[in-house]
Amino acid sequence: MRADLPSDKSEAHSELLVEIDNAVAVVTINRPKVLNALNGRIIDALGRTIHRLKSDETVRAVVITGVGDRAFVAGADINELSACSSSEAHAYAVRGQSIFNAIEQMGKPVIAAINGFALGGGCELAMACNLRLAADSAVLGLHEVKLGIIPGYGGTQRLARLVGKGRAMEMILRGRQVDAEEACKIGLVNRVFPFDSLMSETRSLAVELASGAPLALRYAIEALNCVSEMTFSDGCAHEALLFGSVMLSDDMQEGTRAFLDKRKPSFRGK
Repeated sequence: MRADLPSDKSEAHSELLVEIDNAVAVVTINRPKVLNALNGRIIDALGRTIHRLKSDETVRAVVITGVGDRAFVAGADINELSACSSSEAHAYAVRGQSIFNAIEQMGKPVIAAINGFALGGGCELAMACNLRLAADSAVLGLHEVKLGIIPGYGGTQRLARLVGKGRAMEMILRGRQVDAEEACKIGLVNRVFPFDSLMSETRSLAVELASGAPLALRYAIEALNCVSEMTFSDGCAHEALLFGSVMLSDDMQEGTRAFLDKRKPSFRGK
């Protein structure tokens, strides 16, 4: 196992931890005293980390989680947010959206291991991940209206795409939180596990995905991300282009040969 840190020398070193093992990077937000709340420094460090992991060919899957047994990320840092002017708040939202978009469009599978409260910006961060696994003690929600604001990191858009406009409207307008069981039932999370087995199950899934064909995974993520942005016919046309592109890869040759040879493929991402 190798432990990495954001490439700069900022304060965020101890607040954003990165460990890489078996082609899986585990990114842990480490602010337990404030339930891993996001502030501008952490958001920027997360953006730099995602950019670095995207270009690291030894990393094939990423897990994002929070330290401890209480919170994934309990929201944004309200002290910081409350001091923003209108223009500063707009820039704050645009910056966060850009970084969360980079997570969603990283091209490598990104899994949220939701180990507790995932509220506000924490729920938005989880929704930006490609897959979401939750502890049975997890609680999710976008409660911003109770603070007199609205979600700003893409939460209105992603929640509606995941659970439907009607459910999203109720959750956001009421600031309603859901437990892990309900979150799974409505499609907000993929699977639920006992807290003690959440990380082992998440790592197991991440290792499984990391052993897959990197180019095929990247193109599949790209095609799926287009579902809500394109018409069905345009989405199919884009899928066909991606299908044609992946057929040129060495991984396609390896995968089809391995299938015919009845052996496990060894993908190289080329």
